[in-house]
Amino acid sequence: MVDVLSDTLNKIKIYENIGKDQCTVPDTKLVKAVLLALKKSNYVKEIEEIKSGKFPALKVTLSKKINDIGVIKPRHAVALDDYQKYEARYIPSRNFGMLIISTPLGIMSNKEAKEQKTGGRILAFVY
Repeated sequence: MVDVLSDTLNKIKIYENIGKDQCTVPDTKLVKAVLLALKKSNYVKEIEEIKSGKFPALKVTLSKKINDIGVIKPRHAVALDDYQKYEARYIPSRNFGMLIISTPLGIMSNKEAKEQKTGGRILAFVY
């Protein structure tokens, strides 16, 4: 695995498409923060840590609300004024979906970043 976040989001997308209720993904700080942002927006129902085995993992309960999810590469730097441009590029319509942004205040959705009046780097999209 080269890009853990990309592999995780791809696995979630595949499990959503085939109708599974849960999937297990690697436990890293970045993956956990992105999953918490997804949980806050109700794209994921529950996240549970699994300590058994050699490597820690996260058990993700899916909510069946994800149509598409993916990583954005290269990770564009976004100023507060540029959010609308990237929302139009990666999200199909207004108030449908979100961008996941890495900001100095932590990983959050584009709506939260606008409320906090902060820029950052775009990590992923979901709708």
